[in-house]
Amino acid sequence: MLKFIHAADFHLDSAFAALPPGRAAERRRESRELAFRLADYVNAHGVQLVLLAGDLFDSAAPYRETGEALAEALGRMNAQVFAAPGNHDWCGSGSPWVTVDWPENVHIFRENAMTSVDLPELGAAVHGAAFTSAEQGSGLLAGFSAPEDGRVHLGVLHGEIDPAEARYNPIRREEIAASGLSYLALGHIHKRGEPKRYGGTLCAWPGCIEGRGFDELGEKGFYEGVTDGGRTISLTFVPFARRRYEVLEADVTGRSPRSAVEAALPEDTANDLYRILLTGETGEGGADAKALETALAGNFYALEVRDRTRVAADVWARAGEDSLRGLFLRELRTRWDAAGDASEREAVTQAVRFGLAALDHRDLG
Repeated sequence: MLKFIHAADFHLDSAFAALPPGRAAERRRESRELAFRLADYVNAHGVQLVLLAGDLFDSAAPYRETGEALAEALGRMNAQVFAAPGNHDWCGSGSPWVTVDWPENVHIFRENAMTSVDLPELGAAVHGAAFTSAEQGSGLLAGFSAPEDGRVHLGVLHGEIDPAEARYNPIRREEIAASGLSYLALGHIHKRGEPKRYGGTLCAWPGCIEGRGFDELGEKGFYEGVTDGGRTISLTFVPFARRRYEVLEADVTGRSPRSAVEAALPEDTANDLYRILLTGETGEGGADAKALETALAGNFYALEVRDRTRVAADVWARAGEDSLRGLFLRELRTRWDAAGDASEREAVTQAVRFGLAALDHRDLG
């Protein structure tokens, strides 16, 4: 039995620019620790091969300490490690793939063509290739075929399958089917995909191993694979992220925003980053998103609250009044009815709330 893990898209040295500077620096430090945590997992679970499918760094020129930390972490693994540089961390003369002293158990695919490493002690071989620039218009798997020699053949590449635009190693389904690989470990797509089979080859993207923004939501981690020595591969997804990004909607109609949010939240959010969208109807004052954000911030690693509520019907009902308020609401109602999309209606909603607050001398923050 051969056990391996397949991970990708660490994006070490990401800026985390949406976070306050202190939090961003902390997240970068945590990212550097990721590979050390992964080494502990590898050693504790008897993993023999580690396949890293590119974009381990967020750029081709990360801080030197980041490259050295990754090398140290991978060197601690009681496993053979294989990395295939991607479009963010492409292999060039000044990249850490060339300048850092990598441990003996780590093999970097540095060539812009498929090369192979035999592992006779495991009855296996690993094949891979590297991006050598930020774009890779030609498919690196094209024309490749592993020998039929009874060994387990594994591939590791950064790329896309049948993309509309050929920029990031376009891989064709028929090329995968003809590759002779038992498994193709892919990187580049940050959302985990269910494993797919083309011909006799199973392939998958594990997604990024840690979310970095609200476009990378939910559980993140890696695939753990087991093969019986033949072409049968069994994959299990292993959640591994220290922190999760989540978006939560809370309907505040007929209740206080705080009670609506607290009712919708899961029990433990202290380690995670949340964006809460307040929906439903509110009165003239809105939901006071900033006050709610301040009140609940201690329950999260990071929190932002956005008011997406609409003005309640009883507020619009006062448009018929023979008053400055009525005149103001009639004008805004005309604009609401003419709005072409949600963003225009949101702007009208904000205008209603701030305008009525000004008329009533209320503070909306």
